[in-house]
Amino acid sequence: MIFLRLYLEFFKTGLFAIGGGMATLPFLKEIGESTGWFTYADMMNMLAVSESTPGPIGINMATYVGYTVGGVPGAVIATLGEVTPSIIVILIVAAMLKKFRENRYVEMAFYGLRPASTGLIGAACVTVVLEVLTGIEVFSADGVFINTFRLTGEHWIRWPGVALAAVLIVLTNFVKPVRNWHPIVFIALSAVVGIVFGFAGV
Repeated sequence: MIFLRLYLEFFKTGLFAIGGGMATLPFLKEIGESTGWFTYADMMNMLAVSESTPGPIGINMATYVGYTVGGVPGAVIATLGEVTPSIIVILIVAAMLKKFRENRYVEMAFYGLRPASTGLIGAACVTVVLEVLTGIEVFSADGVFINTFRLTGEHWIRWPGVALAAVLIVLTNFVKPVRNWHPIVFIALSAVVGIVFGFAGV
């Protein structure tokens, strides 16, 4: 049953998370809350790993969650659940491409989907920023649709995270010798800083 639920949960995520990998985060948050498979902090760690590895974020997250819940079979099943809706839609569109191309109802439907994808990505960005740079956690109480906020630590601001973000912004935008470095370099350096500060207890 755990494998069936993994497949169905990630099938729903792949079906409704319009707008790319970051748009899957609100769905993943809901999965964590409803199943208990992972905490919000775990999800942020999974996001960091998914951003640091090759491939789409949504697929990486599905594989990660599936592996933590059900090992290698769980990873395969969760990934299949995530990609199945996209495969079905692409096959339908490919079969009816000419008919879809100039259909005004389809154009209007995609126009209406833009605010939804923008909202999902925006919500994901807000929750990531709050989790990484502040001590505020976004959560939903059981049966409550609207998100609420709570302070998870002693401090409102996580100054190491703010400092690291500020340094990265300066390096990638204003320091000419390094701003053209490959993003993986900054990801690796950030990981090293995180390890050092983590061991230092900051």
